[in-house]
Amino acid sequence: MELIFSLEEIHQAAKKLRPLAEACKVIAFHGEMGAGKTTFIYALCKEMGVRDVVSSPTFSLINHYQTEKGQTIYHLDLYRVGNQHEAIQAGIEDCLYSDNLCLVEWPGKIPGLFPDHTLHLTISIIDTNTRKLKINM
Repeated sequence: MELIFSLEEIHQAAKKLRPLAEACKVIAFHGEMGAGKTTFIYALCKEMGVRDVVSSPTFSLINHYQTEKGQTIYHLDLYRVGNQHEAIQAGIEDCLYSDNLCLVEWPGKIPGLFPDHTLHLTISIIDTNTRKLKINM
């Protein structure tokens, strides 16, 4: 399945993805630097009722947010993770297997840690204002 959207339509795309996000516990976001992974996660979190400030956890590695229903969402950015051992030490594995929704940027850094049921999404740049979201189930 693919979604093509402009940056102005990102919230509508996130709304379409919401049922999958609610059904899955781990969503891995693939894409090059600047493709819009963090921007899409922001839109998805807002669609899911997060009122906290949603920002990139590039330096902290893990951010957690609460939805208005009290659910926890983890947002992980693995760009700075060196290896699987470092990820485990940072608590990444605990998040992935916590039964809370985990939205993960740069999952290719630790492919062996992800649960089997992980939903993989790839965001590609079509042009300066348009993105393609490919959903791999």
